[in-house]
Amino acid sequence: MTHTTGTVTSSTTDLRTAPVAAPRESIVTRTLVALDIDGTLLGTDGIVPAVTVGAVREVRRSGHHVVLASGRSLVGILPVAGQLGIDRGWAVASNGAVVARVDRTLPSGYRIEKVHSFDVEPVVRLTRAALPTVQVGVEEVGWGYRVNRVFEHGLVNGEQRRVADTELWAAPSSRVVLRGDGVLDLLEPLRDLGVTATPAGPDWVDVTPLALSKATALERIREREGVDPRSTVAVGDGVNDLEMIAWAARGVAMGHAPAALIDAADEVTGRIEEHGVVAVLSTLR
Repeated sequence: MTHTTGTVTSSTTDLRTAPVAAPRESIVTRTLVALDIDGTLLGTDGIVPAVTVGAVREVRRSGHHVVLASGRSLVGILPVAGQLGIDRGWAVASNGAVVARVDRTLPSGYRIEKVHSFDVEPVVRLTRAALPTVQVGVEEVGWGYRVNRVFEHGLVNGEQRRVADTELWAAPSSRVVLRGDGVLDLLEPLRDLGVTATPAGPDWVDVTPLALSKATALERIREREGVDPRSTVAVGDGVNDLEMIAWAARGVAMGHAPAALIDAADEVTGRIEEHGVVAVLSTLR
């Protein structure tokens, strides 16, 4: 059963006005805090509010691990890490298919730790046969996408290169994005191919290797850092956060999340415009 976490009102814009929980006498163990990005840390303007930046800073200063966990590609996560001042830390990209270390001392700004990839040809062939006008993007980690038709600005992160279908599947990939009317009808046929198909909107499906999610990647990081399973927190707002919310000892849904996520969560915090993630982070200091 879920309960509600306190929220920060939308009028809160100054770091000094962010709610601060009573200080703990000591921090017995570090917490792994997994944060979704879109709809959790930032809204449609693409900017992380100052109050959220301050809350993340304080949690990291207290010694906790803040892990950005997103359906975005890695090149879409890195600018958000920069806004948050995260110069070192973990990132889960492409719904768990890519795990990387953010490290601003490196020329690229990151180091790839794990990439899961799969043969995308069956996915592209099935989708194109069923929906000839579907938009297809095949991810190239750290760069962008091979596409059959260029996606409008802001829909995918990184560069785009238009190619023929045969080049879409010329090499394995960590993720394929499918966009078009009726694409949700292909969820089960796609899953029958032995892949993970996750809806990300009324006309959008993300396809990744089988049995992967944000949760599988986060568990890898938790084990690597030696964090107690009971010291895990996750905050998200989308269907692709279901596994992550279930994985965490404390799973928190944003107030605007779909009913399925709210029902699965341990807590519900405020909406994005209420800076709901800040209320959660303030309890960890």
